[in-house]
This record gives sequence, C-alpha cells and structure tokens, in this order.
Amino acid sequence: MDAATPLTPEELERYARHIVLPEIGGAGQQKLKRARVLVIGAGGLGAPVLQYLAAAGIGTLAIVDNDHVSLSNLQRQVVHDTQSIGMAKTESARAAISRINPNVIVILHDLRVTAANAAQLVSQYDIVADGSDNFETRYAIADACAAEGKPLVHAAVGRFDGSITVLKPFESDAEGRPNPSYRDLFPSPPPPGLVPSCAEAGILGALTGVVGTLQAMEVIKLVTGIGEPLVGKLLLYDALAARFETMRYKRA
Repeated sequence: MDAATPLTPEELERYARHIVLPEIGGAGQQKLKRARVLVIGAGGLGAPVLQYLAAAGIGTLAIVDNDHVSLSNLQRQVVHDTQSIGMAKTESARAAISRINPNVIVILHDLRVTAANAAQLVSQYDIVADGSDNFETRYAIADACAAEGKPLVHAAVGRFDGSITVLKPFESDAEGRPNPSYRDLFPSPPPPGLVPSCAEAGILGALTGVVGTLQAMEVIKLVTGIGEPLVGKLLLYDALAARFETMRYKRA
C-alpha cells in the first residue's frame, strides 16, 4: 500500500460515521482509501460486496466477470438494474459504483479466471473477495491467493443457505500452527452434476445480500485490522431458520 494520503474535506464528511468509531478513525479510513481489492464476480454475491466496499471508501476496486446482465439476474444482482440488461456486468457495476462513490478507482477485467491467469491477476491486489459460482474458478483463485500471499474472503450460496470463510494459509495462528487452505476445507471438487446451478435449483435473492454483506464486512476487517476474521472458521447461514453456525477447520 502507498503512503498515507490525507482525506479531503468531502471524504471527511462522507466517512464521518466511520471516523468517529475509535476502532477505525482517520487512520483506518486512510487504510481503506489505500486498499486495492479484487472482487471475483459481479453477480449475486459480488453486488453487495462491491456496493458496500465502494460506500466504505475502498480506494481501488477491481471487478472480474465476463458475463452480461440478463433479466433473470435482477432478482438478486442488485448492483445492476433494468436499464443494464445486455451490458457487460463489469461496465454496469462500474456505473453503479460511480454513482455510490466517485472517489473509487474501478478496474475492469472482462475475463474468465483460470489456473493459468489467476496468479497474475491476484498479484496486483491486496485482498481478494471470491463470489464466483463454479468450483473451477474457486480452486484457481484459492490456489493463486495462497501462492501469492493474498488474503481471500470466500463465500458461496445455494437455495436458502450460505457460507463464508477467510483464507490465509501463508500465515500461522497464535500457537504457530499453519492456517488451513481452501483445499483443507474442500479437498476436491464434487463430481460434475452433483451440485446444481442457481438456474437449476433456484436461489432466494435476499440470501445473496446477507452473505455478500458479511463478505464485505470481512474485507473491511482485514483492511483496517479490526476484529477477528473468519480464519479457520466457516460461518454457515440458514436463511429459513434464521440461524448462524460456525464450524472450525484446521490444516490437514
């Protein structure tokens, strides 16, 4: 991250409710301003992640997506609207971010993440938030973040349930034990066809808002150094029961 840049009078007013929090203050807001966050996917999870990180004052948001906005997206992908149908999701999301906070620098990557390009992609940023909807991308991003030493905030949703965790396998816990990786949590992807897509199984739109907002919260905690990130913990959300549970996992 670059050296501290003074907050402008407009920024001091914009982020006033952050700055009065002793845990964040002016120094924490400057950390947010200097941060470079890569968001994988501008869909159901990426929408609230991008909106809340932009509103929070993350200085640079990079968006990865190679899809276009369709009418069926709008029930949950709230960063887009009816006028965005047919647009590239990256372009639509950039327009929404500029309306929320014109101070944010937005970088677009109109591509599909693969094992071949993931490392070069994540190496440019401080933290990665993965809201992708397929296991190929999830493994590619997780492996690249582990190799490049980049914290990864991973989330997934399906029907009425969601999960979120923070991955920092390149560091150790307070007892000196290496933190677990994504492959410790999911050693191998499920067989093809076992996990139905959202189009096949359906998904409650508001669920992605809950889980994506939690994902944004974990990014903010990592950037500012406040609280206890979900490292080695998988937070599970059951929307129908309105229940949260936390499952601990370790390095294999």
